[in-house]
Amino acid sequence: MATLEQALHLVQLLEAELIQRSPAITRHNDYYRGKHPLHFASDEFAKFHGDRYRDFSDNWTQVVADSPVERMTVTGFLASGQTDADRELWKVWQVNGLDADSQLGFLGSVANARSFVLVWGDPDDPDMPVVTFEDPSQCVIAYEPGSRRKRRAALKRFQDGDMDCATLFLPGEVWKFSRPRLIQNNAQSSQMTDVDEELKRWKPREIETEPNPQPNPMGVVPMVELPNKPVLVGDPISDIGGVIAMQDAINLLWAQLFTAADYASFPQRVILGADRPVIPKLNDKGEVVGTQPVDLEKFAVDRVMMFNGKDARIAEWQAANLSMYTGLIEVGVGHLAAQTRTPQHYLIGKMSNLAEGALLAAETGLVKRTEEKQTWTGQGLREMARLIALARGEDGKADAMRSGRVLWKDAESRSHAQLADALLKLKQLGFPFKWLALRYGLTPTEVADVMAMRMEELEADPVTELTRQLGGVPDGAGNVVPVSDPDDEPDEGEEAAA
Repeated sequence: MATLEQALHLVQLLEAELIQRSPAITRHNDYYRGKHPLHFASDEFAKFHGDRYRDFSDNWTQVVADSPVERMTVTGFLASGQTDADRELWKVWQVNGLDADSQLGFLGSVANARSFVLVWGDPDDPDMPVVTFEDPSQCVIAYEPGSRRKRRAALKRFQDGDMDCATLFLPGEVWKFSRPRLIQNNAQSSQMTDVDEELKRWKPREIETEPNPQPNPMGVVPMVELPNKPVLVGDPISDIGGVIAMQDAINLLWAQLFTAADYASFPQRVILGADRPVIPKLNDKGEVVGTQPVDLEKFAVDRVMMFNGKDARIAEWQAANLSMYTGLIEVGVGHLAAQTRTPQHYLIGKMSNLAEGALLAAETGLVKRTEEKQTWTGQGLREMARLIALARGEDGKADAMRSGRVLWKDAESRSHAQLADALLKLKQLGFPFKWLALRYGLTPTEVADVMAMRMEELEADPVTELTRQLGGVPDGAGNVVPVSDPDDEPDEGEEAAA
């Protein structure tokens, strides 16, 4: 068991890591929400137009992050050695609202390189642990030296009213700390600074109904990391981080296009061979006492200007080629699509009359990208399922889930007709109906309901149901007529040869 000094030392180390990660997380979240500063502009352009486009962004980073998440849907958990998905684990998943919250966790991982899952037992309902997806700005995990999976400690830091709170999870116990939430003020005196430094130190947070530290009955750190694009050395990689530079370039091109269009809407003309027109200045008696230049903004509104002089003539500067900007923007979006394996029709917004096979081929990169995320996220979710079993006191199931797997809905987008045709051919090869139902995208609960309905049909009309399963239909005279496969019917040439 860790001492108070050791626990405080771990909290300080893990909080320092959280603080180090914070700028990148804030930046990625801002770009996902469309808060993009103007970058790459020349000093002159930024000086005159920077404030004008401060709140503008052509936000493609949100599409890049959302496109794989919308295809990541968990349908169940399968323990090692089992043929049926675990219904109890799925019940915990649904009671905790993880059908929806898992999407938030997957999005946090894609945008910020990682997210977390926390599992903890509920003393009021031992069979229903509390499972929550956690934001990477609040959580961090420390691993054993040389390991990417053996968790040594985890920290969750959050705010509760005017207090900063921290919970340290260790394999054997859980520590809770708090401190006043302070607002930094650079104008403080040295004495007040010393007071704030003292207040900023973590102190044990005492709760009447809970000991501190309290034992951890699971015996392992109950928090799991869900990395995005992990690497052997260094932190995992955010999908947004790699496209920020191109996003900034696209925003700048739009800003320059708007500026050029502004000037093109008011053609820039120059008057040659004439003096600037003036109007006389009169005194109280109506006598001309001088002249003053004509307000040129008046001519911009009236669209009429008169000049004296036989040599006066008007010339015009050629307007900028605006199509050049739109072409560059489209190239930039195309590069962004290629770099992130996002289908072009997700970004460009132009659809032509493409065949279904061509659209599926265009989405191959996104499907593979999603399946990669399912692989890495699935490892974390499998460990989450193990923690759920440990929280329920089911050590055997927890051990089986170490080598179990997570069931996902198919990442490839297909029409119902195409999917049904593929499943029918698999059925003819001998695949069982339950496997086909899972492949279709049903959850284990829905599969169980469908299987019950099939049994009801069999009990109500066993002859018709059995003949249908055998691939035929009764002809009304007690005979079974095989159902022909449309793909096996001979074409016109074969009929003629026969």
